[in-house]
Amino acid sequence: MNLATRLQLYFQLMRLNRPIGILLLLWPTLWGVWIAGNGHPAWGIVAIFVLGTVLMRSAGCVINDYADRDFDKYVKRTQERPITSGKLAPVEALWVAATLAIVSLLLIIPLNMLTKLLSVLAVFLASSYPFTKRFLAIPQAYLGIAFGFGIPMAFAAQLNAVPAVAWWLLLANIFWCIAYDTEYAMVDRDDDINLGIHSSALLFGQYDVAAVMICYTLALAIFASIGNTLNLGMFYYLGLLAAAGIAAYHYTLIRNRQREACFKAFLHNNWFGAAVFAGIFLVYLTQ
Repeated sequence: MNLATRLQLYFQLMRLNRPIGILLLLWPTLWGVWIAGNGHPAWGIVAIFVLGTVLMRSAGCVINDYADRDFDKYVKRTQERPITSGKLAPVEALWVAATLAIVSLLLIIPLNMLTKLLSVLAVFLASSYPFTKRFLAIPQAYLGIAFGFGIPMAFAAQLNAVPAVAWWLLLANIFWCIAYDTEYAMVDRDDDINLGIHSSALLFGQYDVAAVMICYTLALAIFASIGNTLNLGMFYYLGLLAAAGIAAYHYTLIRNRQREACFKAFLHNNWFGAAVFAGIFLVYLTQ
């Protein structure tokens, strides 16, 4: 195998050809960076967290494919992934994941000790999530913690502390993550049943659509409470209103539980996260 082909396989392994995962991880991180920085974070901090998000999401994808290599071959959508298809050896994937994790940890060398300690926990969460599908009834909640852990890290990096608002933001992200990843799980429901993998779509059963909408509502309620606590202005609530409209649109996509429509709703969650961030950004920009 020549170098160009191998690099292309690494690119696919890290899902860099499918940036939705990066965006779903990036928006919560940017919520934390902007609020902790009072709307004016140092650009060095922004760069560290953006690049760290890309690296950790990529490492998480590699670990996920390694963990699911014996399951993916039975799912049509995942049969051609580099490890499952045999194009890359499992041990090679582990080296890729380790390299990505090490580079991401090197990024935080300029940051304080609290951020470094939290980063160790972040690496553990990202690397252990793929295995939770074997025993947790709702692994999407664990994913919400892993995908939102950039929030407390962003506060730690800028304030050398993690105030209550950071944990509330993380909780909002958990509910949002359960919502969008349940939409994703609705696509693979039949395959997960056959393979014995747990998911929120299976846990919620016939109430899956209602559960998704309840999780969106809880996330938005927490966001609104945060806005009240921090005295955020009109633009913030306009961002939440836009996010609520996006959630309502997702209901029209998932209510009939059709696979393609559910997957479309999952992908569209990028705009939910972006709407919340736009509200935060505009509030501080206009102060």
